[in-house]
Amino acid sequence: MSTISTDTHQHAGPHDADHGHHHPPAGFKRWFYTTNHKDIGTLYLLFALTMFFIGGLMAMVIRAELFQPGLQLVQPDFFNQMTTVHGLIMVFGAVMPAFTGLANWLIPMMIGAPDMALPRMNNWSFWILPFAFAILLMSLFMEGGGPGFGWTFYAPLSTKYSGDSTALFVFSVHIMGISSIMGAINVIVTIFNLRAPGMTWMKMPLFVWTWLITAFLLIAVMPVLAGTVTMVLTDKYFGTSFFDAAGGGDPVLFQHIFWFFGHPEVYIMILPAFGIVSSIVPTFSRKPLFGYASMVYATSSIALLSFLVWAHHMFTTGMPVFAELFFMYCTMLIAVPTGVKVFNWVATMWRGALTFEVPMMFAIAFIVLFTIGGFSGLMLAITPADFQYHDTYFVVAHFHYVLVTGAIFSIIAAAYYWLPKWTGHMYDETLGQWHFWCSLISVNLLFFPMHFVGLAGMPRRIPDYALQFADFNALISIGGFAFGLSQLLFLWVIVKCINGGKPATNQVWEGAEGLEWQLTSPPPYHSFTTPPDVK
Repeated sequence: MSTISTDTHQHAGPHDADHGHHHPPAGFKRWFYTTNHKDIGTLYLLFALTMFFIGGLMAMVIRAELFQPGLQLVQPDFFNQMTTVHGLIMVFGAVMPAFTGLANWLIPMMIGAPDMALPRMNNWSFWILPFAFAILLMSLFMEGGGPGFGWTFYAPLSTKYSGDSTALFVFSVHIMGISSIMGAINVIVTIFNLRAPGMTWMKMPLFVWTWLITAFLLIAVMPVLAGTVTMVLTDKYFGTSFFDAAGGGDPVLFQHIFWFFGHPEVYIMILPAFGIVSSIVPTFSRKPLFGYASMVYATSSIALLSFLVWAHHMFTTGMPVFAELFFMYCTMLIAVPTGVKVFNWVATMWRGALTFEVPMMFAIAFIVLFTIGGFSGLMLAITPADFQYHDTYFVVAHFHYVLVTGAIFSIIAAAYYWLPKWTGHMYDETLGQWHFWCSLISVNLLFFPMHFVGLAGMPRRIPDYALQFADFNALISIGGFAFGLSQLLFLWVIVKCINGGKPATNQVWEGAEGLEWQLTSPPPYHSFTTPPDVK
């Protein structure tokens, strides 16, 4: 199992110059000029980790302010800026770059390609990201403060009632979008053109399938986001009235356009997670994935349906009843292919020879907790009920169960699963288990009580609240700080693993006799050379 890319001559001898070989650039130049998919994947992953901690610090500010009722730490304006930038950084700076990093590392190896199809564009799509987020973060230091209109930047908050930081915000979102589109084009071209002979469509690992479908979603919706932020910009600075009723526009139009991007976007942040879990669960169950073809079709139908449900974010804007019913039923329909996936993962584990290494623990936690997020999503889909849930902490609980215990847990599972392949060393299993249990307990203490305060009517995005919510908010904040601190364990595991440790063999997960690293999906007829050791 090669952990260092073979396409740069790492060990050039003294006579290599005579044969036309060149020494690869070292240090900063190596990373800045690299067109190697593994290097670029590593850059994406490290960038996502950095942004995860920056976004996490902002969440800590939010939870510290909400620890008790009454204003303690920050002004309401700054609180709003924190909620806005926390959301933007976690979505566009942590989750999406992490998935893109995994795609860069794994897709060429999974389909037998030498590299990504468009390596220079790959380099560029990464290196514009740090600038985008530098611009976003610098906007916080502008006179009049940073963007304080929520990560959904609804008009007229973002067009009439915001400072000049809006211009920087729009510019940074454009750059993020350009990066995403380039990454998506690269994934599609690679998978279509660089598959090894014999790697037919229905033999591709599910991670490759989920990313291919995600890439098409990205290309479909990123231009919609670009159009939205451009209209916000021209409304604010150039006298247009797209979203201004006084000039013949409509603020609700903003919500339609934004959520036409925003709903497929949340599937962009969860489909690759499905692919990761579909790689990990079969490995530690010592069994092929149950229902490979149905997984592919379920993923495709989720992607298609995601374009028909955007207005479920808008039930309270006064839609016609027919429209509310249409969006309600379409939203509930998405539960069907999602349920197929959960059933298949459970069926894969059923009567398998299970072992519970850290990647498997996070994958199982993903299945259980993501399902909770799915059920609260079904509750939100019910139009008359949504009138009570809308804009309360119930919604915050719902999408954090999907995005933290969903997307983030899957990314952490992937890191543990592939770290030995990336570094050549085994991670510290004991530390990993500590990280898992601390994360699991704290994340539920953080988000589960939000369902209750939400159902009791506590509105979201407020720096203060009524006294009756004080006890629950103290618990939620303690859970938040504990979850944040738990991630320092993760950092420690990664640093330790990169610096050394037990060498990883090509038979990393003990007991997986004859089981390839990436299970080919569907696997060969006989997956085991010897019966697995059932513990």
